[in-house]
Amino acid sequence: MISRRTALAGLLGGGASLASAGILSNRYTQQWVFGSPAFAAGPKPLAIPKPLTGEIREGVRTYDLGLQRGTSRFFDGVNTPTLGINGTYLGPTLKMRAGESVRMNVTNKTGQASTLHWHGLHLPARADGGPHQIIRDGETWSPQFTVKQRASMFWYHSHMVPHTGPQVYQGLAGLIYVDDEETSRLDLPSEYGVDDIPLVLQDRAFNDDGSFFYSTSMPNMMMGMRGNVLLVNGTNRPYFQARTNKLRLRLLNGSNARFYTLGFNDGRTFQQIGTDGGLLERPHETSQITLGPAERAQIIVDLSDGQPVRLRSFPTPDGGMMGGGMMGRGMMGGMMNDNLTFEVLNIRPDAQRAKSPAVPERLITLSRPDPSQAIGTRRFVMQMGMGGMMMGGGVFAINGKTMDMNRIDETVRIGTTEIWQVDNASMMSHPFHVHDVQFRILDRNGVAPTPGETGLKDTVVISPRESVRLLLSFSDYADPDRPYMYHCHILEHEDAGMMGQFAVTA
Repeated sequence: MISRRTALAGLLGGGASLASAGILSNRYTQQWVFGSPAFAAGPKPLAIPKPLTGEIREGVRTYDLGLQRGTSRFFDGVNTPTLGINGTYLGPTLKMRAGESVRMNVTNKTGQASTLHWHGLHLPARADGGPHQIIRDGETWSPQFTVKQRASMFWYHSHMVPHTGPQVYQGLAGLIYVDDEETSRLDLPSEYGVDDIPLVLQDRAFNDDGSFFYSTSMPNMMMGMRGNVLLVNGTNRPYFQARTNKLRLRLLNGSNARFYTLGFNDGRTFQQIGTDGGLLERPHETSQITLGPAERAQIIVDLSDGQPVRLRSFPTPDGGMMGGGMMGRGMMGGMMNDNLTFEVLNIRPDAQRAKSPAVPERLITLSRPDPSQAIGTRRFVMQMGMGGMMMGGGVFAINGKTMDMNRIDETVRIGTTEIWQVDNASMMSHPFHVHDVQFRILDRNGVAPTPGETGLKDTVVISPRESVRLLLSFSDYADPDRPYMYHCHILEHEDAGMMGQFAVTA
């Protein structure tokens, strides 16, 4: 074990290489950092990803998706080489309903191997889109499965280990809307692009020629790749003209590594109505919500006062080393920690707005998580090192082991429920994601979860020295040869080995 001071010295020493590479010094990085002058990018209308409902072919809802190269303009007159899905950057919003059979025809035209993972969906391992389901350049992959989800917003993205980080950074990601009968009966804002607005938050860094800056230098590997330009649905400095008194914002932290604490500039409260995998039982009123990478939330904001308001990301010191501490006070704290403030969305209410009904006091019914149903407890310890030195295990490891595609780390039995205890033995927070299942959080260091975390989840943030217990059930699909993943969703960490595999057996 190395000392905290030694670790910090090694990490801070890497700051010079980061600055010389351009991430801290180039002109584009000052764009859209709160309080900094904008560079050649005026406010633009928020881009809304195109909805794609697919086509019914032989009774199956079928989507045709093409992974492709493109060029995007995040700054006026500046071209940025990007990757996209059916477009130049990001992909369409796939709309489907629970109970449907769907097929994804994914054709790779990027010039490199890739995958497409359906994040949060419960489906057979062969259709998961993890690192085992590789799509070579020029090939088409066509998984088919039944939508077995409660209504929520999920997403899809590259999972091409060890290239997940750069491929998602360049744009290989998109959203999935699942609807069901239970939530369709609720009087919630639901007109896509009008009062039901998806927001994909991604921080990016740029080189002086406008291309993305992506580096695997030691600081970027340790902290995850972070930038100080915020793109929302691929839009730089977005605004939205609201035509209704209430807006439903569906939030995805689509960043590689950055954490966001979201609230409004005037301090107004809003109602959180959903988490990763579905709605909460009841709305939760709050003024801020924090999302780690891959986490989602649904909120409703009231605009009946007619006043312009800005959704803002405030500093999140716990998203970095040691909860802020020394890292939060220096240059590297400002860049590699999460204490930048970003403007996320400028909301401009129209003078004439449609009235919106009150948010229901009760949304859906969720069973109470019952740990007595579990047949046992598994323990997962997240570990990382710095500068090649060990801190609690391997350089990037879970239970002392780095990812091995040929090794299945855990085997679970179909039809069973387990408790997974996830401990963080490292010096920074990690978002822990489990493929295939939605879980419930039982407790954090023995304390029950807050109201905003009582719903269905597939990603949970584990803070340093924290122990979180999850309740998971494994159903429907067994495959002893094809595994699912569990991993840190800081993409540079999973690419470097903070990931394991589990198989579901009969």
